[in-house]
Amino acid sequence: MSEGKKSPYIVPIGPTHPALKEPVMFTFEMDGEMIRDVDFAPGQTHRGIEWMGMRRNPVQIVHLTDRICGICGVSHTLAFSRAVEQITEIEVPERADYIRTIIAEFERIQSHLLWAGVAAHELGFDSLLHLTWRVREQSMDVIENLTGNRVNYGLVQVGGVRRDIVPEQHRIIEDCLSAYEGLLGKLLDLFLHDKTIAMRCRDVGLLSKEDALKLCTVGPTARASGVNVDLRQDYPYCAYGDLDVRAILPDQYAGETRGDVYDRIVVRLLEVGQSCGIIRQCLSEMPAGEITAEPKLAKLLAICKKARGEAIGRVEAPRGECFHYVLMEGKEAPASWKVKASSYSNLMSWIPMLRGEQIADIPIIVASIDPCLSCTDRVAVVRAASRSIYSKDDLHRLSVEKTRRLQQ
Repeated sequence: MSEGKKSPYIVPIGPTHPALKEPVMFTFEMDGEMIRDVDFAPGQTHRGIEWMGMRRNPVQIVHLTDRICGICGVSHTLAFSRAVEQITEIEVPERADYIRTIIAEFERIQSHLLWAGVAAHELGFDSLLHLTWRVREQSMDVIENLTGNRVNYGLVQVGGVRRDIVPEQHRIIEDCLSAYEGLLGKLLDLFLHDKTIAMRCRDVGLLSKEDALKLCTVGPTARASGVNVDLRQDYPYCAYGDLDVRAILPDQYAGETRGDVYDRIVVRLLEVGQSCGIIRQCLSEMPAGEITAEPKLAKLLAICKKARGEAIGRVEAPRGECFHYVLMEGKEAPASWKVKASSYSNLMSWIPMLRGEQIADIPIIVASIDPCLSCTDRVAVVRAASRSIYSKDDLHRLSVEKTRRLQQ
């Protein structure tokens, strides 16, 4: 190395850190304040949900899917249910599809508002954090009124939904939508016209359209880079085929697309307004009829036990495409169940976003894809020699053997 040049140094952040919502390990190669390179290692929050699901029947698995993520649980439940419905050839009643759409869009609203508060906090704008999280409570109150729960809604089931939306609840929903539509202009002004936010977010964490496509990003992360992708638009499900949903892109607001943190704010806030319109349209056009294809769970389970085949359930979750693969072979439990959460598709975009940026921008860039590590980490499998899975006893034995080797 020539004289006068400084060697790069390593800055580890994680797996737990005040700037991170969930555990993930980052290793930054720094040149002064600038990030030269970055690597990361997820895998800190394994819970083994897939392993548990493959030892339960589909009716029971629905309750597990609701707990994969505390923010977008209904997306996972809906994706899994749609996969099972394809295998069993169960036709969901039209009214149930509209109710599924309404709850999915309320989930999008509360998820985007939660993210907006996190983004404001990472920028040091805590008064804006408090505002967005306070107004988020209105959507949570409506979700609780419709489902009985603020988290883990328990609304979707294989073949339909468990609860109807009665006329008395329409006023509560309408009041919430009117409040959000009135607030949206204020939120857009606070987030997008504040000079400090613009300086911290414009041309920061850039992800080009080419990189977004190459890395297979999804959801608002992809759309903020100009990728016109949205499952509600491209492969409509539930009631979306009747609603003519179009993907939100940054140039619809700013007249241009840069693919930076600012554009990711634009997309999510505009989607809050879009979701309000979708919910209002669902309420006005919701057909009458049944809300489940088979109300008797014992009969539904008998249908599932006989089913053979494989299918994929895809849903546009708040963070992007949520993907569930299910294989059934005429037994009580699925032969295979695999979950690909939205964040799994978006994590690799961190690398081009972070390279060349300053160390102070790490929190907002990491938060800008709205990562969910609990969604991404599900089961740990270690492959070695002829063994494919190490049990708890196997791991304990290996640990004891290593201790004895070290003692020798």
